[in-house]
Amino acid sequence: MSDEVAGGKTTRDTAGEPAVRRRWRLDARVMLPAVALAVMLAGIFVLQPRAMSYNGLRLLLGLGLPLMFAAMAELCVIAASDIDFGLGTFIGLVNCIAAKYLASEPLLAVAVLAGLVLAYAAMGAFIQVRRLPSIVVTLGASFVWLGLAVLVLPSPGGAVPDWLTHLVRLRPPLVPLPIVAAVLLGLFGHWLFMRTSYGVVLRGVGSTPASLERAGWSLLVARSTLYGLAGVFGVIAGLLVTGLNTSGDATIGAAYTLLAVAAVIIGGGEFVGGVVSPPGAVIGAFIMLLTGALLSFMDVSTDWQLSVQGAILILVLSTRALQRRRS
Repeated sequence: MSDEVAGGKTTRDTAGEPAVRRRWRLDARVMLPAVALAVMLAGIFVLQPRAMSYNGLRLLLGLGLPLMFAAMAELCVIAASDIDFGLGTFIGLVNCIAAKYLASEPLLAVAVLAGLVLAYAAMGAFIQVRRLPSIVVTLGASFVWLGLAVLVLPSPGGAVPDWLTHLVRLRPPLVPLPIVAAVLLGLFGHWLFMRTSYGVVLRGVGSTPASLERAGWSLLVARSTLYGLAGVFGVIAGLLVTGLNTSGDATIGAAYTLLAVAAVIIGGGEFVGGVVSPPGAVIGAFIMLLTGALLSFMDVSTDWQLSVQGAILILVLSTRALQRRRS
């Protein structure tokens, strides 16, 4: 039962948990990653003082541009209590298409990229209609994306239009581009998922699908929308990778799948229940990026960097599991 008490008293939700406490837990999903990011930046600034400047931050965070959009793409899928194991190869396919056609045949490139977004939405519809595990479908799709990428660009190369390279090298006043993009993307994601009425529906796909159906919402349309949004963010990530690397490579996106998943989870997301935090996912992307930088400044071998990133993810999941058991 729901208790609503006026005069400043605490309101309780259906589970009997005070709404103030529930709100604090939601805020903590963003605050804790933000504190962790601040600590990592402080450590980097101590080890490498030159990083504490406009150019230093631009170089330090530059590679985070595609990763934050990859994290947002993965967040859309995780919001449906699914997981996408084909995102990295999808980004690689976008990279190859952009490098092969965007400069010479831009209309063809735009049409193909739009088709890829529709293919992603169709994949979500297929998962919903056939009731298949997303991990199986997206893993199978990863081989399709990789095969198409190799067909488009059998060997690394290609050309990148000037406007794309200029875009990723923009120098906004006072604050480097990666920070500006992170703030805008986090605010947009928060508005989309947390402030719009349909955002509640999208998150409900992963938390209360039966209730959505009883309320008259189409799970098929909602899941397709989530996967379509993931496709849009994945295309943007692939274009940013192309602008940063100025070439195409079918295998360039391999690392983005697990990094994006880790960013969403570290940023406050959950694998089930439709629990996501768009600003947290963006912060999580920077945490995953800066982990490698911090270890490099500490002269830790690159062979250990992936192990440390995995250990951070395990630590976060273990901490949340203990919190749930205590609550």
